[in-house]
Amino acid sequence: MIERVEILGVKVDAVTMAQAVERVIKLIGEKNPSIVATANAEMLLRATHDDELKNILNAANLVVPDGAGTVWAARHLGKFMPERVAGFDLVQELMKIAPARDIKFFLFGSAPGIADKAKLKAETLYPGIKIVGTRNGYFKAEDEPEIISKIKNSRADILLAALGVPKQEKWLAKYKDELKIPVSIGVGGTFDVMAGVVKRAPLWMQRARLEWLFRAMLQPSRAGRLIALPKFVLKVHKQKIG
Repeated sequence: MIERVEILGVKVDAVTMAQAVERVIKLIGEKNPSIVATANAEMLLRATHDDELKNILNAANLVVPDGAGTVWAARHLGKFMPERVAGFDLVQELMKIAPARDIKFFLFGSAPGIADKAKLKAETLYPGIKIVGTRNGYFKAEDEPEIISKIKNSRADILLAALGVPKQEKWLAKYKDELKIPVSIGVGGTFDVMAGVVKRAPLWMQRARLEWLFRAMLQPSRAGRLIALPKFVLKVHKQKIG
């Protein structure tokens, strides 16, 4: 039985990467529309003042600890959290095993052309992978019925939605029963990295838990979001001392 650790009101699964992959495969087999969330510090902090997001996360079938901050928070609270399960890495692990298991993907989100580039990259890295559709993340309300129909008719096993937090989580929660896709995952900037538009931090920075700093250096527009980190630390400490 996998333990769930409550961090700022959100229950996060204390899973390893291998356990997360196994859980997704099981959800695909069950064929009931399900949501997998990738919870980093910024998402957890946002959920403290966004009840809709918090409720979606707590109703999700799997919430992985995406980010060093989430792992730190669990351990600071005295709870077991084996390792970081980054959303980008989870997607790569699933794509790696997909050809042998006939797992089909639909890529939805990011700027025009990015999902298509991510598809080409995946097909190069993982020969035999089936990506049964793509659609960019620029749309109006009147476009949604067509998007839903396209995703549903693709008969994908996994829908990867890169619409940003919390839009991707709220969109997936709103339409998951209509989409009828076994597993939907909000993946943030994953397509941008796969497409080569955004670089990922060097491995040493990932291991040193400094990926957030690399992103801020690379994208100065994100620098303001760094203010969220000390707020997150303070809130977690307040939770610890009650």
